Amino acid sequence: MKIPDRITVSSRRRFIRQSGALFAAFAFPFRLIEYLKSNPMETHTHFDIIIVGGSYSGLAAGMALGRSLRKVLIIDSNKPCNRQTPYSHNFITQDGKPPAEIAATARQQVEKYDTVHFFSGLATSGSKTSDGFEIGVASGETFHAKKVIFATGIHDIMPDIEGYAECWGISVLHCPYCHGYEVRNEKTGILANGDQGFEFTALISNWTKDLTLFTNGKSTLTKQQAATLAKRNIRVNEDIIDRLEHNNGHLTHIVFKSGTIAPMTALYAHSTFEQHCHIPETLGCEITSEGYIKTDPLQKTSIPGIYACGDNTTKLRTVSNAVAMGTFAGMVANKEMVLEGFK
Repeated sequence: MKIPDRITVSSRRRFIRQSGALFAAFAFPFRLIEYLKSNPMETHTHFDIIIVGGSYSGLAAGMALGRSLRKVLIIDSNKPCNRQTPYSHNFITQDGKPPAEIAATARQQVEKYDTVHFFSGLATSGSKTSDGFEIGVASGETFHAKKVIFATGIHDIMPDIEGYAECWGISVLHCPYCHGYEVRNEKTGILANGDQGFEFTALISNWTKDLTLFTNGKSTLTKQQAATLAKRNIRVNEDIIDRLEHNNGHLTHIVFKSGTIAPMTALYAHSTFEQHCHIPETLGCEITSEGYIKTDPLQKTSIPGIYACGDNTTKLRTVSNAVAMGTFAGMVANKEMVLEGFK
């Protein structure tokens, strides 16, 4: 069941109710198109829970809630932060599969739960109501729910280096546990400086000894840190980077403003980011000093009735972690609704 633009519900009750009219339409073929146009599938606006974000964490939350018999709406704009990454790793049973394939399979499985519905679009607004929350989308519709789960991820902000964005997630990498095995023992760089650069370099040295720390300007390493790197034959390059040369996102060389070139297969970097969706903040959800939505161990935000899960809440950006957090958020939200009504 694919629902590209509107929420649609298929049920036996509706089928029985409409079957007579459908029979008449088929009996008179010239009226069939007119019938279908004048009787669109039912659109709904009120739900138990709205999930904003329909990637791994949102779909996992949706499955948990569908299995809990909750009427759920998943709003998704189809822009996952790893959409450029060719393969996902370190996720048992899914190792080596394209992220889009994992998400598509997950979507198909969640769609089997007939109380879970989908809306393809961008959530743009949110407000508190007397009995829950209202979420608005870019196309003008509004939806209502008693609780909301934000599984909206983050938006990576690319530095002003030509070729960087094209290589992001392919050969410019953020996580060695996700991608390090595939570039093990290759000529590898780290784009960082100071304490972060030293610690990141130490970590990546587990996967390769052919390693260079690119500080992209004057090094802020301490003397002790620089000596430790030198002892391990790890190079430190302070040249300013001009661009990354690549073949379809696969890094080949780093070109510096000085005109020199460094052959390179992979480059690790931690890009800055912002929340992909700012609705939680407008609703009053607390944001941490690092820019994540603050949640407690139950995935609850600082606003009662609002939960958050996945990359928008944590540094641990893996598909497996996003799925686990989404499942847990859905379970907690359902239990809270059960207890609220069990009086």
